[in-house]
Amino acid sequence: MAGLLGILGKLFGNKYDKDVKEITPLVDKINEEFSKLSSLSNNELREKTTEFKKQISDFISEEKSKIETLKEKSNLTETKTEEKEELYKEIDALEKTVIDKIEKILNTVLPQAFAVVKETAKRFTENESIDVTASKNDTELAATKDFVSINGDTATYQTTWDAAGTEIKWDMIHYDVQLIGGIVLHQGKIAEMQTGEGKTLSATLPIYLNALTGLGVHLVTVNNYLAKRDALWMGPLFQFHGLSIDCIDNHQPNSDERRKAYLSDITYGTNNEFGFDYLRDNMAKRPEDLVQRKLHYSIVDEVDSVLIDDARTPLIISGPTPQGDKHEFNEYKHKVDQLVNAQRKFITTVISDAKKLLKEGDSEKGGLNLLRAFRGLPRNKALIKFLSEDGVRAQLQKTENYYMQDQNKEMHLVDEELYFVIDEKSNSIELTEKGLELMTSSTENKDFFILPDVGGNIAEIDKSAQSDTEKATAKDDVLRDFAIKSERVHTINQLLKAYTLFEKDVEYVVMDNKVKIVDEQTGRIMDGRRYSDGLHQAIEAKESVKIEAATQTYATVTLQNYFRMYNKIAGMTGTAETEAGEFWEIYKLDVVAIPTNRPIQRDDKDDLVYKTNREKYNAVIEDIVTLTEQGRPILVGTTSVEISELLSTILRRRGIKHNVLNAKMHQREADIVAEAGNKSAVTIATNMAGRGTDIKLSDEVKTAGGLAIIGTERHDSRRVDRQLRGRAGRQGDPGSSQFYVSLEDKLMRLFGSERIAKLMDRMGLEEGEVIQHSMVSKSIERAQKKVEENNFGTRKRLLEYDDVMNQQREVIYKKRRHALHGDRLSLDVSNMIYDTCESIVEELHEAKDYGTFKLDLIRLLATESPINETEFADLSSQEIIEKVYESCYSSYQNKSTSIARQAYPVIKDVYENQSATYENIVIPFTDGLKTLQVVTNLKEAHESEGGNIAEAIEKSVTLAIIDDIWKEHLREMDDLKQAVQTASYEQKDPLLIYKFESFNLFKALIDKVNKDIVSFLIKAGLPTQSSVQEDKHRVENHQTSRPENTGNTPQQAGKPKPKAQPVRAEEKVERNAPCPCGSGKKFKKCHGR
Repeated sequence: MAGLLGILGKLFGNKYDKDVKEITPLVDKINEEFSKLSSLSNNELREKTTEFKKQISDFISEEKSKIETLKEKSNLTETKTEEKEELYKEIDALEKTVIDKIEKILNTVLPQAFAVVKETAKRFTENESIDVTASKNDTELAATKDFVSINGDTATYQTTWDAAGTEIKWDMIHYDVQLIGGIVLHQGKIAEMQTGEGKTLSATLPIYLNALTGLGVHLVTVNNYLAKRDALWMGPLFQFHGLSIDCIDNHQPNSDERRKAYLSDITYGTNNEFGFDYLRDNMAKRPEDLVQRKLHYSIVDEVDSVLIDDARTPLIISGPTPQGDKHEFNEYKHKVDQLVNAQRKFITTVISDAKKLLKEGDSEKGGLNLLRAFRGLPRNKALIKFLSEDGVRAQLQKTENYYMQDQNKEMHLVDEELYFVIDEKSNSIELTEKGLELMTSSTENKDFFILPDVGGNIAEIDKSAQSDTEKATAKDDVLRDFAIKSERVHTINQLLKAYTLFEKDVEYVVMDNKVKIVDEQTGRIMDGRRYSDGLHQAIEAKESVKIEAATQTYATVTLQNYFRMYNKIAGMTGTAETEAGEFWEIYKLDVVAIPTNRPIQRDDKDDLVYKTNREKYNAVIEDIVTLTEQGRPILVGTTSVEISELLSTILRRRGIKHNVLNAKMHQREADIVAEAGNKSAVTIATNMAGRGTDIKLSDEVKTAGGLAIIGTERHDSRRVDRQLRGRAGRQGDPGSSQFYVSLEDKLMRLFGSERIAKLMDRMGLEEGEVIQHSMVSKSIERAQKKVEENNFGTRKRLLEYDDVMNQQREVIYKKRRHALHGDRLSLDVSNMIYDTCESIVEELHEAKDYGTFKLDLIRLLATESPINETEFADLSSQEIIEKVYESCYSSYQNKSTSIARQAYPVIKDVYENQSATYENIVIPFTDGLKTLQVVTNLKEAHESEGGNIAEAIEKSVTLAIIDDIWKEHLREMDDLKQAVQTASYEQKDPLLIYKFESFNLFKALIDKVNKDIVSFLIKAGLPTQSSVQEDKHRVENHQTSRPENTGNTPQQAGKPKPKAQPVRAEEKVERNAPCPCGSGKKFKKCHGR
């Protein structure tokens, strides 16, 4: 098939050649415009930016003007609710038109704009400094930046500046391939550019072009070092043209500085911080607490790492949960320990028997024992070693195929002797009958770890002769028993996973008495990240460190769904081609492979395949010795901390000087990478070596053959191997790459070794002998493709679950935004009143239950029925809804006017006596059950004679009720996601059940939100002791799933000013007047005592 595709490619050309061919005329046009700019003065070159901005502004001015007119009309008090709805729809449509037109005009401006950036880069390269007429922007920059100085009317830009502690002299001018990359990024696609081809410089072109719109451009990086460095490195190129630039990672969350960073034309930052700021904004209580503006255009660096690897794990802002510190991990830890030890002891015997039986020629019983050992402990080192021997793996495959036929019909014969069964491919564990017997001691209930049949038990209760009360109690007992046991079984399963599938120094490390996850893609420690669903607590119990309390989710989003909110998104990386299908299916992002500026000189050798790890590592060490003698630097890539430390120990014994870079040593990354290109330097690194490490080589090293890459194992993903290879051969440098593989490697064990094992057996290879052939390398790549397909399926499944959550999130956050800004809130409140009236009528009209209908109107809407019983029976549902709505809405408007009149005397008194002291005030409102503190502007309240209080109440009530109910809903959705997984045992799709149940949950949530908000708004009034006080706003601190890494010296917002004590202004009630509580008694006989 591959050969056929190759022939077709030669005949018709492949996709990437066609993509580049389409872009080439545009590159010629950019170079043509570039040639015209050399005659311009520096001031004329800068003036081009102003011209571009005006051209863009003029092109969309008509739509902008219409939007402003419509907004003014929608804010008028006399505009009716129905008319407002139509106005807002028209505004939304015009805003979409503006975005489309902006894209159109940017494509027109592109050749000239790209040429301006290239000419600026050329002038920065050819001059030590550049003089221009000083502008206001230059003066402001000179106050904070060393590379700008003002002398009279002249501003001087130095072309040498500091970038993250390193002084750099600008010496880069865009190649044609970088122009191609820039065009691809502007088109909203992924530019796949090889290492050293200048992705960062290429990105300056679309960044400048899209920043001209003033809508903001976000450049997203994988870590805060790159964000800060690139902002400083590329910044002067943009600042020279009057564009503002900042990095959010330099500032604390929720600070004014971070808000200003988002208002810059260009904003750099890490993926996590952009995502967390979105979540924090959707928890904000005041408009001034928001930091982000509308998301417009984003370029994601290392896009495969961010949108594929990181996208699987959601960003979560959490807080304490009731009884979060209560768990059973320590209680059952000793039982699981006992169980695992029993299984280990049994598997040791089984492997010994398998060896003996196979040696005697009894392949049937020997194969059964081999399969039993594999299903019991697939990571057992003795088993892995045995499987590398002649014919053993082939025998395992043959036996497994036999027992798996007819839908695993005979597999119970294999599993019945085991205490638990592990499926390593699906990362799951299942207890057997034998395991349950061992876990349940003689003094305990035999069903202690067995889930009851809830459906059957409830059916039996229904059939019984018990009274209704007794039946209800019995059902509650059954459900309570199920809840307790399901939590118990869940604890055992997570502990078993922790003990058998998660290895210390591979999946995680223990540092500072804490379990820290190691990123399998980069090898870096992911501080603050925790495994979900209690697994992290299980590992903490296993390692005997402090078990952290469980937390409750307050807000969550996956990076997949966050980045899909941008109007346009682009990405750049060295390795996106292997995931092109996933990028298109999830993000509708096309991948374009950009040709290299110079041909790649690197020699990529075929994989060397050994039978055992011992043979493989011996060969790696010998290769390192040979290469160091040649004077070549070596980068050794490993897949885990454990292997990097094993190789380090062997090299130490051989007296070979080397550096180790892994999750435990990541703080020395910059120093180690700086030395990695020296003559005979040996650097052992986990896969972080494949991300962003630019290893510079001297001429002496290049003559010796350049950087040598040695991979000690094939990673599950081809692009991680390509990233490692890509460290060598940058910009035409010489280099080589060699991967060493053994049949004991995880990838080979799970997917790739059956055919290779048979081949090695047929060839009769002795210990230490090796296979090396392009067919073998292709076979390994096919195994990697299987893993990638598997991972894509998992990620897609996770995204489908999160898409359900995302649709709900968008509805809730839209309601929140309307409440926060207030511009569309009156329409929302009107709709909520209508929906509540509709809900009450539809529920009771069909049953003709007029009595309950009257009670619900009084209970929820505090209003008498506008129709009598006869009308209720005769009128249609729609007619009743309209009448109830009109009555209720009219009553609410009268109530709002009454509250304003009641509160105004107090507000007037505070304004006249303390207006110089307070800007905002807090007014308490209560519905008799709960009290909410409503914040409003003192000056506006006085000028409108309390008229703005109704809107302030609507804002505060809507935000408070939505936040409370949404938190509970998130917890219910988490529980639902876990509960539906058991549906697979009933041959049902858990996702379909999840979608159906979550729809019902969300429908109930919206109904509850509407009723609670409407009920409070209609019932609420000033309490008996009506008072106002100063607004004391405070920002709540919540925990994030990936803590903010905002640098060592975050900017301080300044010392907080001491707050003045609140001043209360109380409304006096005459002693003989009716008591305001509504009791009907005189004040002196009631609350006036």
